[in-house]
Amino acid sequence: MNFSDKLLGAIDRNQSLLYVPLDPDPEGYPPKFDSPEGLWLVDDSGLVEEWNGWLRAIVHQTADLVCAYKLTLNAYLGLGMSGWKLLQRVLTHIPSNIPVILDAKHADLNTGTLFSRLIFKDWGVDACTVSPYTGQDLVAPFLLHPGKAVFVLCATANPSATLLQEYPRPENPLYLELVRATRTWGTPEQVGLEVGVMADMLARIRREAPERLILVQGDIAEENDLTEEGDLTQILAAGLSPDGGGLLLPLPPRLLERETVTEAVRGLRDAINDERLRVMQGSPSCDLWLPDVCFLEHQPHRDLILQLYDIGCIMFGDYVQASGEVFPYYIDLRRIISMPQIFHQIVGAYAEILQTLNFDRIAGIPYGSLPTATGLSLRLGRPMIFPRKEVKSYGAGRAIEGHFQDGEVVVVVDDILISGNSVIKGAGILREAGLKVEDIVVFLDHGRDVMKRLENDGYRGHAVLSLDEISETLYQANRITSHQFDLLQEQG
Repeated sequence: MNFSDKLLGAIDRNQSLLYVPLDPDPEGYPPKFDSPEGLWLVDDSGLVEEWNGWLRAIVHQTADLVCAYKLTLNAYLGLGMSGWKLLQRVLTHIPSNIPVILDAKHADLNTGTLFSRLIFKDWGVDACTVSPYTGQDLVAPFLLHPGKAVFVLCATANPSATLLQEYPRPENPLYLELVRATRTWGTPEQVGLEVGVMADMLARIRREAPERLILVQGDIAEENDLTEEGDLTQILAAGLSPDGGGLLLPLPPRLLERETVTEAVRGLRDAINDERLRVMQGSPSCDLWLPDVCFLEHQPHRDLILQLYDIGCIMFGDYVQASGEVFPYYIDLRRIISMPQIFHQIVGAYAEILQTLNFDRIAGIPYGSLPTATGLSLRLGRPMIFPRKEVKSYGAGRAIEGHFQDGEVVVVVDDILISGNSVIKGAGILREAGLKVEDIVVFLDHGRDVMKRLENDGYRGHAVLSLDEISETLYQANRITSHQFDLLQEQG
């Protein structure tokens, strides 16, 4: 899974913009251990074990509440070989579905290829920070690793940095020129920005780069009352992207020193989410959605199902389907194209399945799945085609739009599988043109043994969601009545 998808998955699953700086202090002991000297002894294996145990406990207590972990490379290297070994061990404690950002501030043009290979391939980290002053050539070796990302150091809160960052004029400072340059270095999924805790600078950077992910460095809440309106509100108002995201916020280190780490982190996360809601109220571009129900068991697509219901994609009444059947409900996915936050999640859910398949091109079935197929083409970097519902009597008169070659393997994407007629017809057009269609991926499978029909026609069927999963989730969340639950179950 690439960095962007892993991060968005963690943000959605844990409803959090917080990341944990997961570093040892080279001048002290783990907070719960008293040190008479207050110094790290690099040859003392016992201290390595103490730090390893403490950092592992932090991961265990925060993994359900944060969206990423950040390790500062020099904090580990400053401890010599003990620190190098400690870093390797800490990496193994972090769950594979939460991204790891290595704060390396890499700046050496000559070692970029070797260093990027070490951290991305050997260590398996997902993103890295870099210093930008050797230009795009420094970033290029990092972007050669598919699915990885870099954060370009843009502006710091260090007072003495003002002399350089504001040069030559405060109205057109160097740091904004840097932001403009980095927007041409890679896609928003590949290149983000690292910024210190400065609401005024953050606001200017966000205006200059509304689509970029920003990694905030520093202490986001200096007051003892972390929920008090002040710095946190200003940072969120300045840095949030139009869809209520685009910002990674550091967990204040002092919270990790408390005996009740989990409660402290949860409190800050909830305070941030409350502020996000306030900041986003009245946004014309996209409403921010947060869950209002607690589940005892984890369900991978729970929040997505609830969002679809809350925005009106799942409706009850007598609705005529394309097949002519009358159902006591209707699921309309066409609304998602106007809601980028949810559309992005749906494309990501499809992508998780497609990344396990072998194919050359993506084909969308007109017209409902064409936006999704386009999003998948951009997300996965695979070319797209689509079979026409009807061949035009004018122009080129093609049955299939887009470029392809005979014998290529095509994965077919559709939205809702009810009877299977439309997707089987579309796949048949592709096969008649000499293309190989082996896999069909849909967002929702209504059941009714349609997957078996696909299998009988020589296709492997895959679905993001089933009707049973939707009905169970909505019923547990008290979104639907027992009668509506039965209606859905009868159709599944």
